[in-house]
Amino acid sequence: MLYTHYDYLELPPGASTTRVEAAYRTLKQRLNGDADEAMVRLIHEAYAVLSDSKRRQGYDEALQRAAAEADAELKATLDEKGAKVTRHVQAVPAPLIAALAAWAA
Repeated sequence: MLYTHYDYLELPPGASTTRVEAAYRTLKQRLNGDADEAMVRLIHEAYAVLSDSKRRQGYDEALQRAAAEADAELKATLDEKGAKVTRHVQAVPAPLIAALAAWAA
């Protein structure tokens, strides 16, 4: 599963710069040497991207493109599967036919 910079800082997309800084400081205090180096690097990179407005804009645009591509791929897959499914008419049981006939009369 792929995570975004927002996930690493535990923020929703579109969070303000102030919230990004606060989340970064909070995570640094919480980890305080208890996390592995890879996680610390990911958090630092997330902060570096999200705290720089130009880098963040490019990152957000890349996320939007990836989401649009994933949506298009899912739609194509669902449309393809939907076209292949054949429907079979099920025989109506005789007791149901009798009950409906009695009810309609």
